[in-house]
Amino acid sequence: MPSSVRVFAPASASNLGPGFDVLGLALGSPGDVVAAELIDAEGVEIAEVTGDGGLLTTNPTENVAGVAAQSVLSDLVARGLCGSADARGVRLRVHKRMPLASGLGSSAASSVAGAMAVNELFGRPLSKRDLLPHALAGERAASGSAHADNAAPSLLGGFVLIRGYDPLDVIDLPVPLALRVAVVHPHCRVETAAARALLRGHLFSIEQAVANLGNLGALVTGLFRNDLELVGRSIEDRLAEPLRARLIPGYAAVRDAARRAGALGCSISGSGPSVFAFADSDVAAARVAAAMRDAFRSAADLESESFVGPVNAAGACRVDQPS
Repeated sequence: MPSSVRVFAPASASNLGPGFDVLGLALGSPGDVVAAELIDAEGVEIAEVTGDGGLLTTNPTENVAGVAAQSVLSDLVARGLCGSADARGVRLRVHKRMPLASGLGSSAASSVAGAMAVNELFGRPLSKRDLLPHALAGERAASGSAHADNAAPSLLGGFVLIRGYDPLDVIDLPVPLALRVAVVHPHCRVETAAARALLRGHLFSIEQAVANLGNLGALVTGLFRNDLELVGRSIEDRLAEPLRARLIPGYAAVRDAARRAGALGCSISGSGPSVFAFADSDVAAARVAAAMRDAFRSAADLESESFVGPVNAAGACRVDQPS
């Protein structure tokens, strides 16, 4: 077994229009890195957190990476999968390389990286899919609910559909080769808990539900058919987006700018404030990202950063060298 490891877990975009809490995809960047090493003490400790501006705790019972890491460690000890090191503990170093409260699955990336780092440290006894419930323990600590639409793509890569939670059933979806994702993160924050609170207790009409069901079915069909035009026109949300749009300054202008620049479809990434768009080439995706950044600047006086590229098919991975 290695004495230390480093794991990278990518950001993710979730909901993807009509797929509230059931659809997500992995991005190439940004992401978080967690380093783990064996120590001669029981349990998990966090030596440092960097890149968070001092906002995150090093208490392993409150930091999502620590919660997910402890969940894996406890499972390995219970199963006798720690070999001769079952009395040892793990020390983590968490390197945040993505913005907090961004709609890009920041807590999920840390949870995934923490869970996977412990598994790698003990010789990879669990599969990636076995790690997902442990990553969800971190998500539960972050937001109070163990939704998998960020953690599953961050861990497994690609496009995923969460069919159900009891039992957890995660389905891999095909990724059209030409599909490109443009994500723009404005320099403001939307807390997941606040965004979810907008939906709690809200009564939706049957017409809204039917519209989302139709778009969700069409989006999945478009992925299987490699029909990017169908995928794009299915990025429409009648449930969460109308309520959450008010949390994102300039959102309507940004969405319209993306469409004028040639986006196949555009919507809020997760809880926001990041906005994602689909395109059919690298050139088109870069053009769309530039248009969205200009719109945030002109409509809301917000600077932003963009991430453009294909869907990340690999998901979380071990990295041997600092990156």
